[in-house]
Amino acid sequence: MVYWLIGIAAALVLALVLWCLAIKPRRGQPGWEALDGVRYAHRGLHDVDAGRPENSRSAFRAAAEAGFGAELDVHLMADGALAVVHDSDLKRVCGKIARIEDLRREDLADYPLLGSGESIPLLEDVLAVFQDRGPLIIELKAARGNAAVLTDAVMERLKDWKGTYCLESFHPAVLVRLRKAWPAVLRGQLSQRFGPGDRTGMGRPADWAMTHLLVCALGRPDFVAYDHRNADEPSLRLARRLWHVHEVYWTVRDRQTMLRLEEQGGTVIFERFVPEGPAAARREGRRSE
Repeated sequence: MVYWLIGIAAALVLALVLWCLAIKPRRGQPGWEALDGVRYAHRGLHDVDAGRPENSRSAFRAAAEAGFGAELDVHLMADGALAVVHDSDLKRVCGKIARIEDLRREDLADYPLLGSGESIPLLEDVLAVFQDRGPLIIELKAARGNAAVLTDAVMERLKDWKGTYCLESFHPAVLVRLRKAWPAVLRGQLSQRFGPGDRTGMGRPADWAMTHLLVCALGRPDFVAYDHRNADEPSLRLARRLWHVHEVYWTVRDRQTMLRLEEQGGTVIFERFVPEGPAAARREGRRSE
């Protein structure tokens, strides 16, 4: 009986140690100081009523001119072009049945965003807006097993860009590719509490591993970008306390939540309101507001 209890205790200790090691981020990579203390407009400073659809050139111009950074989504097209749009399926944002991965850059003129006169931009269009301006959080939307090719294509566009950025993705294979081929680039693991209404598309074991940040063992991210509504997730709390992981929270839709998360040390991606003190460091921003 005693040996049995000792065995159980040892197994629990081993499981705890493995859990702690699995969620460990990369530590000490330079560059985070240029990204921290900035507020990031989700898909640009979009307002469809004002004629600025999400992930549009006008939304990104508005964010840059207001002094914000921006978060954006990138897909690899059939001809190797990089489209800035959230969904693979274009029905919601363009009202047409098509997948962005099946289109070529010349096709984009036929896909206006949310009934506006704007078409889906390319990554280079957004980079031009943010040259020498606020930093970017670039989410890589891997599809059909293209994680490595997408990552390399994005890095090819970014290699000569004079701006500040980091890359993030839900797909662990993107972070693995960055870790192996582009180790100097700051990388982030996107996640949330996956349940019946939200799936990774990679199966339930992947849902569970993503929720609990166990995939960090593969990509060793510099930061974790998590749904702010799930900020109490045990693995995120443990990574915060044990490893002091950099935290980015999405998508914040009110000022009070933004200030609370910033007080806790988080970096915020926001939408549906315009914060005051747009690009101030957190401590300075709290004083000014």
